[in-house]
Amino acid sequence: MAQNGIHHVTAFSGAAERNVEFYTRVLGLRLVKKTVNFDDPGTYHLYYGDETGRPGTILTFFPIAHAAPGRVGIGETQETAFRVPHAAIGWWSHRFIEKGVTHEALVQVLGEPTLRFRDPDGLMLALVGTDTTETDVPWTGAEIPAEHAIRGFHGVTLLLKEAEGTAAILTEVFGFREAGREGAAIRYASGAPEGGFVTLRAVGEFLRGRQGAGSVHHIAFRAADDGEQARMVETLTRTYGLGVTEQRDRQYFRSVYFREPGGVLFEIATDVPGFAVDEPVETLGRELKLPVFLEPHRAQIEGHLPTIA
Repeated sequence: MAQNGIHHVTAFSGAAERNVEFYTRVLGLRLVKKTVNFDDPGTYHLYYGDETGRPGTILTFFPIAHAAPGRVGIGETQETAFRVPHAAIGWWSHRFIEKGVTHEALVQVLGEPTLRFRDPDGLMLALVGTDTTETDVPWTGAEIPAEHAIRGFHGVTLLLKEAEGTAAILTEVFGFREAGREGAAIRYASGAPEGGFVTLRAVGEFLRGRQGAGSVHHIAFRAADDGEQARMVETLTRTYGLGVTEQRDRQYFRSVYFREPGGVLFEIATDVPGFAVDEPVETLGRELKLPVFLEPHRAQIEGHLPTIA
């Protein structure tokens, strides 16, 4: 059984330039890849993460100028949380006040200090104070001191009508285990230090979510390689009768997609080949990168995209 956590989270945003400013300058993440939505090349696909964009650190966006705001409801990701050192939470509270970031009072969630905030499009995020590990090597490209910098994902919270079907996929396909309960929330842990938790919040009958700026499009889970991905797909189809897409080459990983029983779009993405496959680590994110099949259309694509850093 796999023991893998979150690979990446993909969301919708509004204006691309504002998105880049917030995630690189305010949160201090690295723009590790500037490419386009392979299924809609008139739209950027922006990837943020640590120095190399390791799985478990990657938040990605499809920015659409003037996009209508989304609405969180059942069948949606309610919150995406990052890890920071315990001692950094106070520093971030002051930073959010200084930068005018909409945020809530610090709370304890399952025993961990949690600072909830929103990005400029209303996407619900959180910083969770945790113990650091030897694998935690933060990106320090902005004015964020290394001792306070974001380390990667803590996890996501899904808002569901009921949790049982989703819990079965997490435990029997992705190798998660139950790690705690608090009210209506059940937390599952992957065992991976990056992107290790998925929390299920079952609320019964509730308003369904609506996709738009500030909403999560999908959650991607890790597979080490094609073979591990194929074994997961076999379990999903044979044991759970779920429809899974054919494998799609996303240049930096290979992916399959399916709707889990609660309605959230899940992806399984391979760890390989990674973001340095088409540019050096030192210059990640500086140039617009296109897959081979889109290169003949580069001039047309660049002509439609807004200019960003």
